[in-house]
Amino acid sequence: MTDTPSRLNTGSHDLPVSPELSRFMAGNWAASPLPDSTRVPGHAVTPARRARLSARFPGERLIIPAGELKVRSNDCDHRFRPHSAYAWLTGLTGEDQVGHVLVMEPSGPHAHEAVLYLRPRSPRVDGNEEFYRDRRYGEFWVGRRADLAEAERLTGIRCAHLDGLGSPAGRNAATDAELATALSELRLVKDAWEVEQLQLAVDHTAAGFEDVVRALPRALAHPRGERWIEGVFGLRARAEGNGTGYDTIAASGAHACVLHWIRNDGRLNGDELLLLDAGVETDTLYTADITRTLPLSGRFSPVQRQVYELVLAAQEAGMAALRPGASFRDFHRAGMRVIAEGLAEWGVLKHAEGDLHRRYTLCSSGHMLGLDVHDCAKARAETYLDGVLEEGQVLTVEPGLYLQPDDETLPVELRGIGVRIEDDLVVTADGARLMSGALPRTVDGIEEWMGRLLNG
Repeated sequence: MTDTPSRLNTGSHDLPVSPELSRFMAGNWAASPLPDSTRVPGHAVTPARRARLSARFPGERLIIPAGELKVRSNDCDHRFRPHSAYAWLTGLTGEDQVGHVLVMEPSGPHAHEAVLYLRPRSPRVDGNEEFYRDRRYGEFWVGRRADLAEAERLTGIRCAHLDGLGSPAGRNAATDAELATALSELRLVKDAWEVEQLQLAVDHTAAGFEDVVRALPRALAHPRGERWIEGVFGLRARAEGNGTGYDTIAASGAHACVLHWIRNDGRLNGDELLLLDAGVETDTLYTADITRTLPLSGRFSPVQRQVYELVLAAQEAGMAALRPGASFRDFHRAGMRVIAEGLAEWGVLKHAEGDLHRRYTLCSSGHMLGLDVHDCAKARAETYLDGVLEEGQVLTVEPGLYLQPDDETLPVELRGIGVRIEDDLVVTADGARLMSGALPRTVDGIEEWMGRLLNG
C-alpha cells in the first residue's frame, strides 16, 4: 500500500541522490517522539461510538477509510480532510490521515476489535529515502506523523502498518450503502462532547461575523468587496480552527437571490444588503452554519426592513416548533405558513394556501449540523426528514426570501432583495437552545451592533 521506490523519483524538479548523500541523510538524527501525554480530542467517547456501530453489524467486517488525496492541478493536491465517519470513530482529524483505514474485525458473535491501518513514521535508516524525498508523504515535505506505538497511545486503538491491510472483504463505508446509512444515523443525536465542539464552532463563527462588520469600510472600497469579506472571515476560520466548514457565501445585492453564491466576485453597494452565510470548522471538524443579512449602510431601508422582518417572523415560528417528538418537518412548515401569509398580505400572492410561495423561498428551512454542514445526509428518510426530533440533535433553522431581480410577479421595489436568517440550535428536553444567540437577529439589534462595531 505504500509508494514504490519509483514514486520517490517522479517529478520534474527531483535531483538524483548520490550514495554518499543517501548514507549522510540516514544518520545523526536526534530522537523526536510525540509527547507522552498527547491524546486525540474526544478519545474518551470514541469507544462507545464504535460499540454502537458494532451492534448494528454483528459478525461482519467493517471497513471505514479516511480517504485519499485528490489532485487540484498537476502535482498539487487539495488540502486533505478525512472522511467524517472515520473522524467520528477514531478522533483523528489531521491532514496526515491520508490513506489510513479503520477496520472493525469481528471478535465474537456480538463484538468487534478495532484495528487502525496506517502509514507510520518512516525510519531514518540507510536505504529509506521517503522521509526527505517523498513529496506527498515524506516528513520533511508534509510534517511529522506518528509511529505505530504513538498512534496506539493517541487513539487507544490497536494499530498496524498499512502494508498489512491488503484488500480485505467486508462492508466498506465508501461503497456499501447500508453501512454509510448506519454511520449517518448513528450521528443524528450528538453526545455532550460533540455539542461542546459545535458551540465552540459557533462562538468562533460569531467572532468572524464581527470581524466582517469591522472590515466593511475597506470592503466597500474594493472592486471585489465580496472577496474581501470572504477573506476576512477565512482568516478567523483558519486562525481559530481547521478553516471554513463550507465555501463562504458573501452575496451582496441581487447575488443574495442565488442560494449558493460562492463566486464572491461582486462589488458592495452601500444601499444594498449583504447576505453572509459562513461557518468556522473546529480542529475536531465540527462546523457552525450561520447566516446574517446585513445592511451595508448600517441601517435598513423601509423596504429592506419589510422583507427582513417577515423572514425573522418565519424563523421565530420555526424555532418555536422545535421540541423532542415533533416532526422534523414541523419547523419548516411553521415558517412557511408565516412566509405565505406575509406574501399574501403584500399582494404578491392572491392567497396563502398551496405552495406558490415556493417561487420565492426555493428550498427547505434547515438541516442537521455536525461534522458535515449538511450532517447525516445518508440517513433514511424515516429516521431524519420524515422522522421526529430527539434531545441532543443539532440543526439549523434558516428560512429565506429570494426575490429575483427579473421577477415580474413582484413590485419593482422588492426585486433583487435576498434575505436569509440562519441559526444553530440544539434540541433540549423541553424545546431547543439557541447556540448562536451572541449574534443579533432583530432589525434594531443588528443596527445597534453594526454601529457599535463600526464606530467603536
